[in-house]
Order: sequence, then C-alpha cells, then structure tokens
Amino acid sequence: MANQDNVTHVLDRLTFGLGPGDLQQVERGGVDAFIRAQLAPENISLPGQLSRQLRSLPALTLSPVSLYERYANKPDTPNDQKKTLGQARSQLIRDTQQSRLLRALVSPRQLQEVMVDFWFNHFNVFANKGNTALWVGAYEEKAIRPHALGKFRDILVATAKHPAMLYYLDNWRNTDPGSTAAKGPFKGLNENYARELLELHTLSVNGGYSQVDVESLTRILTGWGIISRHENSENESGFVFASERHDWQRKTFLGETIDAGGVIEGEMALEMLARHPATAKHISYKLAQHFVTDTPSEELVNTLSEQFLATDGDISAVLLRLFKSDDFWQLEHTQNQFRTPYQYVLAIGRAIGLGRPGGASPALPAKQVLQRLVGAMDQLGMPPHRCRTPDGYAQVASAWLSPDAILARVSMAVRMANLGQGSQPTPEALLAALGDRIPARTQSVLGEVPPGQRAEVILGSPEMMYR
Repeated sequence: MANQDNVTHVLDRLTFGLGPGDLQQVERGGVDAFIRAQLAPENISLPGQLSRQLRSLPALTLSPVSLYERYANKPDTPNDQKKTLGQARSQLIRDTQQSRLLRALVSPRQLQEVMVDFWFNHFNVFANKGNTALWVGAYEEKAIRPHALGKFRDILVATAKHPAMLYYLDNWRNTDPGSTAAKGPFKGLNENYARELLELHTLSVNGGYSQVDVESLTRILTGWGIISRHENSENESGFVFASERHDWQRKTFLGETIDAGGVIEGEMALEMLARHPATAKHISYKLAQHFVTDTPSEELVNTLSEQFLATDGDISAVLLRLFKSDDFWQLEHTQNQFRTPYQYVLAIGRAIGLGRPGGASPALPAKQVLQRLVGAMDQLGMPPHRCRTPDGYAQVASAWLSPDAILARVSMAVRMANLGQGSQPTPEALLAALGDRIPARTQSVLGEVPPGQRAEVILGSPEMMYR
C-alpha cells in the first residue's frame, strides 16, 4: 500500500474513525510511532476538559458500595422515594453511556477506547438487570478500562470479582446446598457464571472442558458474593467471600486437584484458565477477527496464541505482533470490515469533528448531542451497555449487514450531518479529513448531488460503513 493507504488503514482499525487532522498527524509522526504510542495509553495526556467532566460523574467515580447506598432500592426504602431512585439509576446509565461515547470521540487514547469496547462485549453485563444498573459504570471504569491493554489474567480476575458481573450472572447467589446458609436467595448452586466463564470468557465452547468441569468450577466459586453496606465492612470494592456459603470439599478441575482453601480456590482456577492454551487461542481468534477480518487465518491465530502464551497473556504484546503481521497489511483486508452500528455512529461523529472544532480549547460535545448518538445506536440495534445476552454484541458483518440496515444507516447519516458544532460540515472539510477514504468513484457522484446534500452522501457512503 502507498503511505497514505497505510495511514488510513491504521486509523481505520486502531481508532473509531478519521477526524479532522488525523491523517496529517500520523503522516508526520509515522505509522510505527503511532501504533507504539497507542499501545501505551498511560503516556498520552487526556484533554483537561475531558478529564474534569469524567471526574464529575458519580457512575464512574463512586465505589460499588457507595453506589449501592446512594441509589439502590433497599428493603427499608420508603415507597415515595423509589421513583426518584429509579430516575437516578437511569441517569447513572445515561452518564455511563455518554462518557463512553465522549471518550471514543475526543480521547487521543483511541486504541484504548477500541479495546474497552472489545472487552466490554467479551465480558458483557446488561445494564438493565436489577442492581447491575448501579455498577455498570464502575465496572467499565475499574474492571475493564485499566486492564484493556494489560495482562489478560488481570482483567479476568477484575471482572470475576466485580459486583456488576457477580449480579448479572448470578454468582452472588451461588451457595453450597449443604451449608447452613443455603436459604432465601442463597438456596444452592448456580452455574450461570461458571458456564459463561468457560464458554465465553476463557476456553470457548470447543475448549475441551466437560459438564463435570462446569460443576466443579461452580463449587469452587461458591461464596463469591457482594457486600452492599458500609457497616458490614470497610471494603469498598463490593466483593466479599462468604465462607459460610462455600463448598469446602476438595475439587478436581480440568484434571487438576484443588484443595479446600476458600477464596484462593477461585483465584487458582482463574489463573489456570488465564494461562490455558485454549484461552490463548480463543482470545487470539477474537482479536484477529476484530482487527483483521471476520474469518482470520489459522496461521495468524496460531502466531498470536504463541505470543499470548509466551508473554503470560500480555494483550499489548499480542496486538503488536498482530499489527506487524502480513495479514494485517494485506490489501484484501483493508476497508473490508463492515462497521457495527456503534462503530458507524462514532465514525460519523469523528468525521464531522464533534469535540474537535479546532482552537486551543475545543468544546466537548453537549450532553444532548451525546444522547442523540446513543439514540442513533439504539435505532440501529446496538445501544451501549444494553446487550441482554452474556456473549455481548456481535462484531461481524453477518450480524449487521442487510438491505434494511443499509437503508437505516443512510437515513441516519442525513440526520447526523447536522450534529456538528456550528453549521453542517462542508463536503470539502469532510473530504480533507477523510483523505483517500472516499475514492474517486464516490466523489464523482457528489457532482450530481445538490450542494446542500453532499455531506450527507459522504457520511452515508459505503466507504463510511466499512473500515
């Protein structure tokens, strides 16, 4: 590929889309330097205004215990307060959604934002399931984001112990049926989390485990639960090991004996899963699918799996190997991935310069604009944090590409062209921002379109729908 083709391809895959000045910035610094910088987001400063706005949101800054105390409907909550608390919980979800979109649009740590979306779908929780609404923002902020480019083991443990996951997949109820504490909501074993942990989060459905392993892992994780009130503990994380609900028998898991040890049994099981070759292959396949093609080659997946195992699950190291691979740079793998609704809406937002109109202190997109973006994703079937099933939103074209979907996107582009701060973006400004993203064949069509509709045609073009 020519140099600008390289730059465009990297921006397509490592960001949520080209915005004003992105092409020129990467061309000046070089593709390799851009990739390495994105793999170390802690070295990239965030705009001060963005940081201040994020720090103002209780959904992201309060601990799980504080969120429960402030916003939960508890058994002693007066009836006249329940409606107000329900509205407050809805606001927590809106703040979580809008902060995700704000970062995706404005943050220079673009690869981190791409990986937050990747991992949230991998370790999905549904924001509208009961108390998960309280914790979904804290879950993304504390369990997902800090580990998005770190060690897989760390993100696996962080999600396993977070109240949002414990509640969503019911492990907070998981109790040894023979214990004296097996009563009320803790009536016995609950396999939900253990099954999804094996099938979705680690080994995969073809990862070589059995129903016996599911049952053993369920017993290993008995007693992993949630604390909710400060008076019960000084622990702000919300995670608690309830020893009285744990199965204290010796277990056999994946062919290995795990002696009774309480919470350490679960930590040992997570460690085993994080280092398992089947996990390495499962995660490598999903990363290759996300960044290269919906049907990655076995050779690429094996290469990434080897890197995963050699680096103890270092996601940055695996991604660096992926970005250096021949598969990543093959011409047939450029501009061939159909954007999900989430990616498409964000690509439009970045193209029209939301939050980056220029100047020393660019204004952040208003909350009303961010909510319109959430609404657009909802209309296209992909509202953030609202996937009901534990497998998260699909990331492949077959889930989203259809004639009706294309028509809906074109209609969406017409409405979104007017979201920019100030007047509608000019076709010239869009073409300058997108560079060769919009080829000559599409540009020739623009001459046949009334000037006032050209921006809409660009945003609704096939080239904007693919990355």
